[in-house]
Amino acid sequence: MKKKKSSTRLVERYSEFLIGVLLISLAYNFFVLPHNIVYGVGGLGVIFKKLVGADPSIIILIGSLILLVLSWFFLGKESTKKTVLGSLLYPVFVKLTEGLPAMISLGEIEPLLEIICGSIVAGIGLGLVFKAGFTTGGTDILNQIVSKYGKMNVGKAMFYTDGVIILIALLVFDFHTFIYSVINLYIISLMTDKVVLGISQSKAFYIITSEETSVKKFIMNSMVHGVTVLEGRGGYTGDFKKVIMCIVPTSQYCELKDGILKIDKNAFFVVTDAYEVSGGA
Repeated sequence: MKKKKSSTRLVERYSEFLIGVLLISLAYNFFVLPHNIVYGVGGLGVIFKKLVGADPSIIILIGSLILLVLSWFFLGKESTKKTVLGSLLYPVFVKLTEGLPAMISLGEIEPLLEIICGSIVAGIGLGLVFKAGFTTGGTDILNQIVSKYGKMNVGKAMFYTDGVIILIALLVFDFHTFIYSVINLYIISLMTDKVVLGISQSKAFYIITSEETSVKKFIMNSMVHGVTVLEGRGGYTGDFKKVIMCIVPTSQYCELKDGILKIDKNAFFVVTDAYEVSGGA
């Protein structure tokens, strides 16, 4: 039974991966290339096509191979393994789908709307690839290298690497293209997160209050939700405090917030998205 489940999950993973790479490639040929949107290794393909008429898929392949070699030396064998398949298949899929825009007309659509649609499609595709446990290589490798050796988080590394590539768009294209590229990158990052993490249906509250008993009663009796009491300690004072943690549906966020403040107007609380809640009664 376990072997069957493992095989089924393997098929699901590779299916998600292939669909994801296909969606990214379609977004590239239908929306990125026609509007000269610049980001990642694909952005280099756009730039070289504009400057010397080079085949974007070849530029993406060359860039990906160079980055794979860098990954091997700077990130190690295990990290590189996860990127090999995506790095090779992405330019292949871009090449295979390059003729589709000439065969399938999307009609007259406002450029900004086209870019938004393309960003959503690419973000969904990238999310599926990440969810399956793969990457498409490219600047993902560069981000990890910069993060590791520049002693910074991946988000900041991405700002520098993709930021530099997008800035090149100002030298090759116009300011509109630069703005479109920024919008595209932002939407892609949002959609990728939504696919990987899902849409948050719940909120997690972490509450520090002098009215601990009253707040707990309100949550358990009035809102009918469980609570967990954590041990906390002030970093500056060193005083021990109780931290009330609870998970509520997003629809009850305002009700709980208002209830806490009614009981203790000086209560301190932090609210975060809870993307997955499992277990409990």
